Amino acid sequence: MATRTVDAVVIGAGTGGYPCAIRLGQLKQKVIIVEKDEVGGVCLNWGCIPSKALISASHTYEKAKNGAVMGLLADNVRVDVPKMQDWKGGIVKKLTGGVRTLLKTNGAELIVGTARITGPNTVEITTREGQKETIDARAIVVATGSTTIELPSFKFDGKQIIGAKEAVSLREVPKRLLVIGGGVIGLELGTVYQKLGSELTVVEATPTLLPGTDPELTAVVERKLVKHGAKIFKNAKALGYEKNKDGSLAVKVDLGDGKHDTLVVDTVLVAVGMRPNSAGFGLEELGVKTDKGFVPSDLNGRTNIPSIYSVGDVSGQPMLAHKATKEGEVVAEIIAGHKAAKDWVSIPGVIFTDPEIATGGLSEAQAKERGIDVRVGKFPFTALGKAMAINETEGFIKVVADKKSHELLGVHIVGPEASNLISEGMLALEMHSFLEDLGLTVHPHPTLGEAMMEAAQHALGHAIHVMNKNQ
Repeated sequence: MATRTVDAVVIGAGTGGYPCAIRLGQLKQKVIIVEKDEVGGVCLNWGCIPSKALISASHTYEKAKNGAVMGLLADNVRVDVPKMQDWKGGIVKKLTGGVRTLLKTNGAELIVGTARITGPNTVEITTREGQKETIDARAIVVATGSTTIELPSFKFDGKQIIGAKEAVSLREVPKRLLVIGGGVIGLELGTVYQKLGSELTVVEATPTLLPGTDPELTAVVERKLVKHGAKIFKNAKALGYEKNKDGSLAVKVDLGDGKHDTLVVDTVLVAVGMRPNSAGFGLEELGVKTDKGFVPSDLNGRTNIPSIYSVGDVSGQPMLAHKATKEGEVVAEIIAGHKAAKDWVSIPGVIFTDPEIATGGLSEAQAKERGIDVRVGKFPFTALGKAMAINETEGFIKVVADKKSHELLGVHIVGPEASNLISEGMLALEMHSFLEDLGLTVHPHPTLGEAMMEAAQHALGHAIHVMNKNQ
């Protein structure tokens, strides 16, 4: 078995692994990156990017259908799902091809195959063709990501019982779609197919949709889903299903309080979360500590074995692509001998529902749990000229600050372009800004970003375009 020596081996070419390998290459480190499937991982291939392409398409379709209010009469707008999927596939191909090129041009060697860690500084690689090679490496980076959780009573068949991977590749719109799990993935993809014509039903086991998200934000999304015909069951569990003679599925649901119902649907999307991929890489045999499948790492990205690092979903919550990328870059810097650490103030969270939700920092409830007296400012999009001009006025921006010092603690948005607007809030949090910093910054008019300025002014008691309250 051939043996060679490199500075680092990165296992997994998703949004944690490939940025790590690229940065290592930029820093003149000899690096091998191993990927068993396609570069880009979940995010580029069937997660973030494909789902956002479909979200964008469905949102455009809805706006075209409802354009009459703006004087835009488009009576014959229709959906060509196969063409939509081909367009989405083109985006994925372009991005994954770009990643391959970036790896190569930065000197990172990509091997398609599997990897197993056999020692603190050794990795056994088996290529797709079956060739084996042992690599000696000063550092090993575990960036193996996560995969969809499957329910025993709803085994994936790839056709009617599906996960997110299949849901972003449907070439027909389900007539009746049941989503098990009212979290991020379930509501994002459920919203896509509702807009494209599906009758949407959501079954969520907890008392609220989007568990862990500020209920005030979630309520705006839930209202719109219901307004457009969605049936939502909370504190409910899908127990199993039977196939009817006509091909439909009869899904048994426990509604709580001793009540049960049978829902007849055509497709079931199981969206109950993701689990880390840590098994089968030799970690436990080597003594690398794991926690419920996660491979925890410290502020430098190191596991309990100093030469082995973990980044991205496999390293722990939050399981977000941008968090994975930042961790990958930090670990690359450390391996190359530079000073770096995971020292950010907050990791932003974005949910691409309609309207979008974006959050950063502490919520009002979290701040109060820590014993912090807060002042809160809110500005509704209904009062914003730009929101009216684009006919998207649902939601608001809310800022949370320390009552005494006025230091900004959190920014929470539900509304149009929340995913873009949150970046200003994240910069403000990272710089330990104060309400006055946001409120006194001149924002261009007319823009959605003005709502950030007005929310800060509202917290201070002198917003112009909304009534103020005493704090």
